[in-house]
Amino acid sequence: MQTELSQKLGVEHAVFGFTPFPAVAAAISRAGGFGVLGAVRYTDPDELKRDLDWVEAHVDGRPYGLDVVMPAKKVEGVTEADVEAMIPEGHRQFVRDTLAEHGVPGLAEGEASGWRITGWMEQVARTQLDVAFDYPIRLLANALGSPPADVVARAHDRDVLVAALAGSARHARKHKDAGIDIVVAQGYEAGGHTGEIASMVLTPEVVDAVAPLPVLAAGGIGSGQQVAAALTLGAQGVWLGSIWLTTTEADLHSPALTRKLLAAGSGDTVRSRALTGKPARQLRTEWTDAWDDPAGPGTLPMPLQGLLVAEAVSRIQKYEVEPLLGTPVGQIVGRMNSERSVQAVFDDLTRGFAQAVDRINRIARGSGQS
Repeated sequence: MQTELSQKLGVEHAVFGFTPFPAVAAAISRAGGFGVLGAVRYTDPDELKRDLDWVEAHVDGRPYGLDVVMPAKKVEGVTEADVEAMIPEGHRQFVRDTLAEHGVPGLAEGEASGWRITGWMEQVARTQLDVAFDYPIRLLANALGSPPADVVARAHDRDVLVAALAGSARHARKHKDAGIDIVVAQGYEAGGHTGEIASMVLTPEVVDAVAPLPVLAAGGIGSGQQVAAALTLGAQGVWLGSIWLTTTEADLHSPALTRKLLAAGSGDTVRSRALTGKPARQLRTEWTDAWDDPAGPGTLPMPLQGLLVAEAVSRIQKYEVEPLLGTPVGQIVGRMNSERSVQAVFDDLTRGFAQAVDRINRIARGSGQS
């Protein structure tokens, strides 16, 4: 599964795997793909350094990258405390009432929330980059569009390619104008923040909009046949995230969540603002239903919503309160019905890809003879 882009980066397969787990990122690179470690959860630079040290020691010299979340426009002088103060008391009470309704225990006295959304704030992302640029990363991806111009320049000075996600051809053209090297066309089916255009429509639109920049297709891809379809639509690779959540290398710290993912069908996700304030595809739960109910207070804009629900999400995860327990995941969850190693996923991808290419070749030969 090689393309011009995969050859440029020195990887065997044009499969870019986004994951929050260092062990998964390293395994993706070792399997011949391109592992991309998500940095949003690293509010402590020392923790990111520790995990990048681990990745560097376990990729066997293969290339890898980092994914951050930062806005293109900088807001000066705004602290986390300033943002916290903007959260209405009515929304805080709604969180308390919803957790009480489901009997969710509180955290122990002095215990900090294990899940914070502060990684969405620019100053945190910049500290992540200060750490990451000390490592031989080959790719910097930004999930909130084009990163600030100085970040793009800083990456290019280090021969690091910059990728940005786009949910429309209009967004993709803005990335091209901003000097981005790779555009990730993320379709409606994808997990996490996503737009309203399906991958089959979006991918060729973005390919045409930013040519000759390389495009990665994302959203609803979890088989080799789908990889082949993406390349046929003009993409130079695929960007996969959800498929790795149920791999044996993933560290969800929640058997209950793993069970829910393995049991879920393609229709068991929803695009909801409940987690961050922006539409993000995730497992549908009683938590997302509560926030999406017109009778509720409605969600807050990013980053207020993420800060509001951070402790609640930690409590739900810690105590594995199944009716409320969820995670960002795409519609491809319907294919994620067994725990497999990262290498086993790649074996299935390459096998399915070869079958799809062979099928198309047979069709083409038949057409040529008719």
